[in-house]
Amino acid sequence: MSSFPDYYALLNEIRQAYKRESLRTHPDRLSKATDNERKRATEKFQAVADAYYVLSDPVRRKEYDALYSSTGAGDKSSDPKASSNFFTHFASMFGSAGAAPAPGPRPDAENVFADVFEELLRPEVERHVPWWSYVGTVCGGGMGFIVANLPGLVMGAYAGNRVGAIRDAKGKSVAAVFSELGGSQKAEILRALAAKVLGAAM
Repeated sequence: MSSFPDYYALLNEIRQAYKRESLRTHPDRLSKATDNERKRATEKFQAVADAYYVLSDPVRRKEYDALYSSTGAGDKSSDPKASSNFFTHFASMFGSAGAAPAPGPRPDAENVFADVFEELLRPEVERHVPWWSYVGTVCGGGMGFIVANLPGLVMGAYAGNRVGAIRDAKGKSVAAVFSELGGSQKAEILRALAAKVLGAAM
């Protein structure tokens, strides 16, 4: 292992620092980036998620602290590649610790991001993808009009919209919905989150 990742350098006040760093490093902010810039941003975003995953859980943090204190001061690094190397060597140690084990050798950065921003991200995501609500409104309105003309249209459209809204929310996590959005929609959501978390758009 070339160098040990210094997660304390990446995240100081863990949750707030994660919010700031993840919004700053999220690759979807870079709409006009080169492939190389996007790759570096993705690596940094993953390293920030790694740091949050390890430091936010008391058991994982204790295990990391033991390793952290055993390395020399000159061996620590906030380079994203150090985090990748670290997880290659020590993922099995963190896999069973805490209430939320990683789904694979490393945490999924997009899922970590969505979990932390759940309360802010859900209304933003739901505002961007109400497809079934629209389909339900049109279909319900059409059927209602056939049965009872204009009053039926209104009642059918309302009922169809509510049924569609249930279908929109069913079975998908915020992380899944966010990951399916297009780049421009993600960038718009990230700007809105930045305004809420940091007080100013990025």
